[in-house]
Amino acid sequence: MGSRLLNWARTALPPRLFRLLVAVTAGLLLCISFPPIGWWWSAVVSFALLSWVLVHPKTTAAGGLGYGFLFGLAFYIPLIPWISGLVGPVPWLALATMEALFPALFGWLAVAVRRVPGWPLWFALVWSAQEWLKSTVPFGGFPWGIVGFGQTTGPFLSLVQLGGVPLLSFAVALLGTSLAALVFEIARWWRHSGPAKPAAHVSLSGLLLPGLCITAVLLTTAVAAPQVRRAAGGAGNEPTVTVAAIQGSVPRLGLDFNSQRRAVLDNHVRQTVQLADDVRAGRAPQPQFVIWPENSSDIDPMTNPDAAQQISVAAQAIGAPILVGAVVARPDWTPDNPTASNTVVVWDPVNGPGERHDKQIIQPFGEYLPWRGFFRHLSSFADRAGYFVPGNGSGVVHAAGVPVGVATCWEVIFDRALRESVRNGAQLLAVPTNNATFDQNMSEQLLAFARARAVEHDRYVVVAGTVGISAVIAPDGAELARTQFFSPAYLDMTVRLKTSETPATRWGPLIQGVLVAAAVAVVIGAILHNGWFMRPLRRRRPERDADSMSGGDDDGDTTPEQGESSSALAGQHDKGES
Repeated sequence: MGSRLLNWARTALPPRLFRLLVAVTAGLLLCISFPPIGWWWSAVVSFALLSWVLVHPKTTAAGGLGYGFLFGLAFYIPLIPWISGLVGPVPWLALATMEALFPALFGWLAVAVRRVPGWPLWFALVWSAQEWLKSTVPFGGFPWGIVGFGQTTGPFLSLVQLGGVPLLSFAVALLGTSLAALVFEIARWWRHSGPAKPAAHVSLSGLLLPGLCITAVLLTTAVAAPQVRRAAGGAGNEPTVTVAAIQGSVPRLGLDFNSQRRAVLDNHVRQTVQLADDVRAGRAPQPQFVIWPENSSDIDPMTNPDAAQQISVAAQAIGAPILVGAVVARPDWTPDNPTASNTVVVWDPVNGPGERHDKQIIQPFGEYLPWRGFFRHLSSFADRAGYFVPGNGSGVVHAAGVPVGVATCWEVIFDRALRESVRNGAQLLAVPTNNATFDQNMSEQLLAFARARAVEHDRYVVVAGTVGISAVIAPDGAELARTQFFSPAYLDMTVRLKTSETPATRWGPLIQGVLVAAAVAVVIGAILHNGWFMRPLRRRRPERDADSMSGGDDDGDTTPEQGESSSALAGQHDKGES
């Protein structure tokens, strides 16, 4: 068996090696478009390179599956290594492998739709569909790695105000695939033009569609950008509020921060009292309310009088309500089933606890363990997962009369969380988060999600983290203030309260639905066009110009079906060649 596998590797890998390397490079380029590096343009190049691999005439459907999977591994493994600090390297690599299945699905479908004229547009639609799928399944989905979240420092961020993060992802993918199509057509023309050759015909279809797609993205961005910039400046008559975010920090990073629960609470009380001292000394403005991070009180203040008393001390010192991130036991709590809510409680300096937001989208394998009885047999880390249960509500709490939309940590990644808050009247958005179990790179990525939400919903966003990075973000995505990672600090700023709703807030789900429905229609059309599942695949003689775009990369893959047009491959081989 080993010798057969070795022989297969010796014969199959060398002819495909160049495409394998390009797929890996494309995945790495997509990764570095995200923080902490944040080279937004590398995502466009990534899609262009991946397109070259997938439209190559010797890339079969099975090849597309494999190249897409390799692309996904190269993307996800370096994107989420912070998970290994929580549960070790095996779950990190397992999650990256599972997420790589979605780009693999994209690669498989891309080989099908490339045969339909207009493939740059179809590729972008299919990519949008797989991003929706991976944000939905399994266990509620894992939206980490959505392409649009890597664009929060780039020029196309304003597109999220029109159609949310899904529209931005689609636009970036479309730029990359269209750029590839233009390069293919220009290279085809250049290759077949010369002194001893007749002038090559430039395919209008090979130039027109990708050119229109690129122009549409650029023009739409140019139209949306001024509105986003004006939103950050304020209309002049919008009311203002001074809000503070407390970063108390923890004794040490890692899962065992929970063993220091009282120290974490005391740190946040101490930092709030320090803010109160600075207010009295005139070094800081008086905030109308204060935001503490998620898990700033892992001691249940509803049942523990000592924790409640300490929070009241902080609230009375600052003379303002505090949004306290707390772990609150559920009514059905038992020692064998210690269910809890990850809660943000509005703690009034006079009346104590009031309104609360119970986290509605909880993190699988962290805050709860799906199929606990099964997974606990696979890993000792399973018993570290919490027993949190999702809450319900409007996503809005009121502090000092201000409707504040709350997305607790994990929730900010999901489109529906803060959209629901804004639709229910939130005029300011808060993202309390606990990063004590992760690292600074994860915190930078989480901050990028918050920047996208600020632009998407035209709201100021206040991020409060236990160890950082805490920040105040304007509606244009700019960071007005931020803290250092793993150091006690507070932010105290005046921001504007906003009531307008953006097109993304109103129509975001509809726009994503249109993108997904269009992708499904294209895939069905490609199946009908290619005759998949209706007749056996037939081999055809090798393409005379199959290697024209690969620099002589000659592998033994099955060539595309007879009837595949060169226009669908956008210049990979001569138009009309059979």
